[in-house]
Amino acid sequence: MTRSLKKGPYVDEKVMKKVTKRKPNDGVIKIWARASSIAPEMVGYTFGVHNGKSHEEVLVTEDMVGHRFGEFSPTTKFVKHGGKMQKEAEQAAKQAEISAAQAAKGTAAKK
Repeated sequence: MTRSLKKGPYVDEKVMKKVTKRKPNDGVIKIWARASSIAPEMVGYTFGVHNGKSHEEVLVTEDMVGHRFGEFSPTTKFVKHGGKMQKEAEQAAKQAEISAAQAAKGTAAKK
């Protein structure tokens, strides 16, 4: 849901204060304000956006302006689906990769 136009975008004051104190190449700015919008003044800075466990580095570009910091630092990690069939398919793919590498190694040794 977007914010009312009369209110304007929400930009955390602490984040803006950190941005004004630094230069774009001074390192990572650690922030916890995931709901804060990205302002045009933040382009070129690298932010460490907290995801609940660690800080994910996000380099702000022009096309990110107007989005929220939380959009670029996912809080959940996808664990792939599968089971017995998925495991068998992965093992078959791994075996095919190994055999292809051995075949390539054998042809290189013959030359």
